[in-house]
Amino acid sequence: MVTALLLSGGSGKRMGLETPKQYIKVNGRPVIFYSLESLFAHEGIDAVEIVADEIWHETILQCIAAVCAGNKNKFRGFSTPGENRQLSILNGLTDIRKYMTDTDYVLIHDAARPLLSARQITVCLEAAVGHDGVLPALPMKDTVYLSGDGKSVTALLDRKKIVAGQAPEVFMLGKYYEANRALLPEKILDINGSTEPAVMAGMDIAMVSGDELNFKITTLADLQRFEKIQKDGK
Repeated sequence: MVTALLLSGGSGKRMGLETPKQYIKVNGRPVIFYSLESLFAHEGIDAVEIVADEIWHETILQCIAAVCAGNKNKFRGFSTPGENRQLSILNGLTDIRKYMTDTDYVLIHDAARPLLSARQITVCLEAAVGHDGVLPALPMKDTVYLSGDGKSVTALLDRKKIVAGQAPEVFMLGKYYEANRALLPEKILDINGSTEPAVMAGMDIAMVSGDELNFKITTLADLQRFEKIQKDGK
């Protein structure tokens, strides 16, 4: 069994907008709509759990009603956002364990990554077989440097050995849950990427090719890029 954990608890403060980016309407639909559409339509996803503030629950339910078709039963509930992204994930994992076994898988995705393709979901789920998890990643195109103080260059890094992690990430539920629990109460606050706890716990994480189109909306430029893609119908 595979449950998708969709993270939609961000406040959007970095963009300086009153409305969190995942609820801004693009082409008449909130940004979160597009990820929901992909997840509910995919045959490999058995259930969907959503981390979101209560104020947005009705908006999300309206999106689900529009995308679920005959898969309404896939929606299993809302989880409470945490102090940071990783605590939001842990809250979601705790709720998911109420209806899944520890050998099932959880697919974690960001509502602010609206261009999730069915192919990327399939690639990640298939690669998870025989592993504790999967990370989609992109190669580094630019020359990569290390700066110890943020002001000067300390060293040149080998970009052939460096990748940029993406979503969705897939993990075996029980092992990943324990990996996150092990970081409580303080270390989990320093986690930036979903795969970090898994790597720290020594989990076997396979790597697959990411999708450059599956970018995360972080800045206004990202939002404008997504708006253009929707306008152009690509």
